[in-house]
Amino acid sequence: MSRELAELLFPNVDKTLEYYEEKFPERKFEKKSKITRLGPSPTGFIHLGNLYGALVDERMAHLSDGIMLLRIEDTDDKRRVEGSEELIINSLKFFGIEFDEGVSLDGEVGEYGPYRQSERKEIYQTAAKFLTEKGMAYPSFVSEEEMEAIRNQQEKEGVNTGYYGKWATDRDLSFETIKSNIEAGKPWTLRLRSSGDPEIAMKFIDGIRGEITVRQNNLDVVILKQNGIPTYHFAHVVDDHFMRITDVVRGEEWLSTLPIHLELFHVMGWRRPNYNHTAHLMKSEDGKKRKLSKRKDPELSLEYYMKDGYFPEAVTEYLMTLMNSNYEEWRMKNPEKSFKEFAFKTKNMSSSGALFDLNKLNDISKDVLIRLSVEEIMDFMLSWSEKFDKNANSLLNQYKDDLIKILSIGRDGKKPRKDLVNCTQIMQFISYYFDEDFEYVDKMPERVSNDDAKAILEQYLKTYNHSDSNEQWFEKVKIITDGNGFTSNNKEFKKNPEAYKGNITDVSTAIRVAVVGRQQSPDLWSIQQIMGEERVKNRIAEYLKQL
Repeated sequence: MSRELAELLFPNVDKTLEYYEEKFPERKFEKKSKITRLGPSPTGFIHLGNLYGALVDERMAHLSDGIMLLRIEDTDDKRRVEGSEELIINSLKFFGIEFDEGVSLDGEVGEYGPYRQSERKEIYQTAAKFLTEKGMAYPSFVSEEEMEAIRNQQEKEGVNTGYYGKWATDRDLSFETIKSNIEAGKPWTLRLRSSGDPEIAMKFIDGIRGEITVRQNNLDVVILKQNGIPTYHFAHVVDDHFMRITDVVRGEEWLSTLPIHLELFHVMGWRRPNYNHTAHLMKSEDGKKRKLSKRKDPELSLEYYMKDGYFPEAVTEYLMTLMNSNYEEWRMKNPEKSFKEFAFKTKNMSSSGALFDLNKLNDISKDVLIRLSVEEIMDFMLSWSEKFDKNANSLLNQYKDDLIKILSIGRDGKKPRKDLVNCTQIMQFISYYFDEDFEYVDKMPERVSNDDAKAILEQYLKTYNHSDSNEQWFEKVKIITDGNGFTSNNKEFKKNPEAYKGNITDVSTAIRVAVVGRQQSPDLWSIQQIMGEERVKNRIAEYLKQL
C-alpha cells in the first residue's frame, strides 16, 4: 500500500532522493571545516538576536576554514514583507557579516540552491514521497476545527496536547478511504508516522550546552501543509542535509522541538548536523531578568543601532563579550588585534541567558572609538548622516576639517579622553562648534553670580589675544580670577573657602559656558584656536547681552 499511496499523493514527483544526492554531493572541505547557515524569515524585522546568531555562525565557519551561507526561509507567504531580503543582507553587511554562499543582492551564489525555500518545493515533495513509500508518513484530513476539539478534550483529560496515539484518528485509514477522500477534493496534510516513545530519554550533545537529555518524539507532526509547502520542521531537515550543513546555530526556543528534528533525520536515514542552541538575550528590569522583546524594547532592532550611528565595530565587539566570557580578558591583553584572531568556542557560550546591557555597550563603544583614527570616525559619520540625518550631513561636509581637529582634542597621550559613543551622541557633543542652532545648554556655575559673570567676561574679552599660547592664555585667566574675589590657588581655597567667592575652576567654567554653552567640554584653549578669534569674541559678546 505504501508505494501505491505515494503515487496517489505525489503523481507528478518523478525524481528520487538519489538524484538530489548526486546533484548536491558532499562538500570538498577538510573534516574540521564547518558549514553553517543563517535562515531568517523575510518578515521585515531583523534584530540583535539575528546578528548574535549570525556572528556565531560566521566565527564557527571562518575559524575552521569553512563557509557560511544565507538561506531565506520564506514558506509562510502571510508573513512575507516586500524588501525584507535587502534589509537582511544590508543590515548584516553593515555589521560586518557577509556570506560566502546563498541569497545575495546580485542573485544566488553557490551550487547548492535554490536558497529560497519557496523555490525548493520539488525537493521537499521528493523527500515526502520517500517517507510515504517507507510507510513513515500518511495523509491526514483532520481540519483545524477538529484539531481544536482534540486539544480541548486533551486539556480536559490532563494529557499532552497534539496528534498522537488514540488521538491520531487518520493514522490507519485504508487506502480506499484515502483515495475516495482525495477524489472528493478533501484537503489533506502529510504527517510523520512517529515511532517514538516519550518515556524513553535520549542523551544529546549540544555544542553550547554540552550533554542534555531529551525525550523521544511521539507526535505525528505535519510535515507538508495543505498547499504542499513544508513546515519548518521538515524544510530545515531537508535543506540542511542537501546543503550539507554541518553545524546549526539557533535559539533555545527550538529545544522543545528538537526530538521531532532528530526523528526526522533518523527516518530519512541522514546524518544530522551538530546543533548549537544559543541562550536568549536578556534584559534586567526592576531587579528581574526577562527576554528582550520586540514590542517592549526598541534596542532589539538592528535599525536602532544603525539610526543612532553606533559603529559596527563597537556592536560586534560587545556581542563578542556576550558570546565568550573570556573575550574581555583576551581583549585587554590584545588591544590592537582584530576580534577575528580570538579563539572563539561555542562550548564557552552561556546557556543561561546573555544579559544585554546598553550602558556596557556604550562603554565598549568608547574603547573601540579611541582605537579608530579621527578620519575613520569622520568618514563613518558622513556615511551615517547621508542616510539618517541630512542636516548633520550638511554640517559635517561644510566644517569637516575643523571638526576633525575638534574630535582630535585630548585623544593623544597615556590617558586619552574616552567620551565618544555613537554618531548621534557625537553630533550633540560637537554641536557647540556650529553657530547654526547654537544654544547655551548649561547655566553659570553656582558660585558665579550674574554680576561676577559680567565682570569676568568683559575682562576676558578685553584681554583675549588669539595668538596667545596655552600658557599665556591661562595666565590671563588666573589674573582675572584673582582680580574678581576668586582664587587661582586651589590649595588655598580648600584651606580657607569662605575667604573667596570661588576658585579658578568656577571662573574658567564661566568662560567655557559663554564660549561653548556648556560647563564641560574638551580643552577650551584648543577649541578656541579651532573656532577662530571672531567667533569666540562674538559668542562672549552675545552672552554678555543676556546678563
